[in-house]
Amino acid sequence: MISRTTLKALLVPALLTLSAPFALAAEEAPSLNSGDTAWMITATVLVLLMTLPGLALFYGGLVRAKNVLSILVQCFAITAIMTVLWVVFGYSLAAGEGNAFIGDFSMVFLNHVTPEALHATIPESVWVVFQMTFIIITPALIVGAFAERMKFSAVLIFTTIWTILSYLPIWHMAWGGGLFAGWGVLDFAGGTVVHINAGIAGLVACIMLGKRRGFPGSQMHPHNVTYTVIGAALLWVGWFGFNAGSQGASDGGAGFAMLVTQIAAASAVIVWMALEWIISGKPTAVGVATGAVAGLVAITPASGTTTVVGALVIGGLSALGGYFCATTLKRKLRYDDSLDVFGVHGIGGIIGAVLTGVFLRDPEINVVHQTIQQIKSVAVTIVWSGVAAFVALTIAKVTVGLRVTETDEELGLDQSSHGENAYG
Repeated sequence: MISRTTLKALLVPALLTLSAPFALAAEEAPSLNSGDTAWMITATVLVLLMTLPGLALFYGGLVRAKNVLSILVQCFAITAIMTVLWVVFGYSLAAGEGNAFIGDFSMVFLNHVTPEALHATIPESVWVVFQMTFIIITPALIVGAFAERMKFSAVLIFTTIWTILSYLPIWHMAWGGGLFAGWGVLDFAGGTVVHINAGIAGLVACIMLGKRRGFPGSQMHPHNVTYTVIGAALLWVGWFGFNAGSQGASDGGAGFAMLVTQIAAASAVIVWMALEWIISGKPTAVGVATGAVAGLVAITPASGTTTVVGALVIGGLSALGGYFCATTLKRKLRYDDSLDVFGVHGIGGIIGAVLTGVFLRDPEINVVHQTIQQIKSVAVTIVWSGVAAFVALTIAKVTVGLRVTETDEELGLDQSSHGENAYG
């Protein structure tokens, strides 16, 4: 007969082994972390700051005085429309299970979100609003490509349809477990989702809309460079929320994302400033502001995975590519990308997305394989966004028309579209 002591010695380890998975599951059950939550609320505010007032001032200063209010109104209107779109069905189509290309309608009107619902260690409500700031700024970026000549009604129709056709699917492909995620693509904070997506749409829009009257000409200069520099400064500060916030937690990953974001922006400013100094003889305020944005754009997809050296290189190359596209390429091809959306966001996003696969902190990742996957995601985003933009613009053209009349363009969109003047 087995003694009680022997039986205990045999059963206790077995019971502990059987119960271990259940204990581990209990330990790993997500719980609210107040530090993570506080950081993500802060990051959300920073990203919203990037659009209002950051991007609005950055773009508003670059246009002529008769069009500055039109930029501000477009940014405000897009902020409101995208907020409602995201809540009604956008979040569901982006984050829902769906298929490789798009989500589903299981979370319409955020029907699953309660005050207690969690996304990892933060309230899901906070995560929803954080991602809402991304859907707000992405179509707002496109505004710079067709500034000073598109009907306000056409702006609203185009950006809404394009967001549904392109932003939501690309979000799902990259971050919702779709096609790009299946390929193992690295896009930490939105190289494909935000910048390439918006840059390509901007290029298609400015080509379909045609050039501004008098372009190219001496009367196309920015009317208030101070606004532009202030706007760029707000974008720079807000970008810490954009990139470090994409970690979803207040930890070392967020801290490193913040570090490489600052490094890339600084590297791009220096390179853009040097190029202007060498080529034109004088470094300009618009140049250093644009250089900073170019570096911030390019580091966005790599900010969670790159090295310090990678940040320096990515930032510098984004300035080199952006400067070439905003000057030489645009003059040679004679397309009127009013505020260089394609040159800065499209080219910067492409450079950053590809180099994300080259400069990796993790030595276990195969650089060649990863870079190929990155290039594939860039190619899909270019084609997808371009087709979506063409469709959305065509719908706007058929319904309300794309372009204001020559008389309204000469008068300025502030007065012709909104009945107001910015100054006096």
